[in-house]
Amino acid sequence: MSLFGLGSRNQKTFRPKKNAPSGSKGAKLQKHIDATLGSGNLREAVRLPPGEDINEWLAVNTVDFFNQVNILYGTLTEFCTANNCPTMSAGPKYEYRWADGVTIKKPIEVSAPKYVEYLMDWIEAQLDDEAIFPQKLGAPFPPNFRDVVKTIFKRLFRVYAHIYHSHFQKIVSLKEEAHLNTCFKHFVLFTWLCRNSG
Repeated sequence: MSLFGLGSRNQKTFRPKKNAPSGSKGAKLQKHIDATLGSGNLREAVRLPPGEDINEWLAVNTVDFFNQVNILYGTLTEFCTANNCPTMSAGPKYEYRWADGVTIKKPIEVSAPKYVEYLMDWIEAQLDDEAIFPQKLGAPFPPNFRDVVKTIFKRLFRVYAHIYHSHFQKIVSLKEEAHLNTCFKHFVLFTWLCRNSG
């Protein structure tokens, strides 16, 4: 079965949307994100709501950005192939190699689709690990939580860079550029705000 009639999808790369458990603090924050994004004011959408925990806000937005990139990249899987994109890059000066620090310790050169597959597997493992992304209300976040989020964001940025550099014309032909641009602007504003708020 194809997504939007665009051919077969690599089910390993394209994943179902992740959601915060209903009734959780994350679900409440996700409703806030949805409401403020719908307002058209991205600056308001990225601002930490008054009285909310910064780590909860980071966690909910990390899941949201993972879902956004997953969906955007999922529309390109039949065009972003090992033949068309033999290295994960954003032009001749920016080549991204994969290492997760566990099973692949030394960075290796892989095709763009293989990099995204490794990345989505790695992020999903982080999101599913309750020691890193706790699901229970009041459960503490680990001391290195912000470092993990920073690494996730850095790697998600690489997917955006690859899409813009290597697949933007395809995005335009699919009439997805407005959505891509809005998602990317939201991502950049959020990461900028986090970086500048300590």
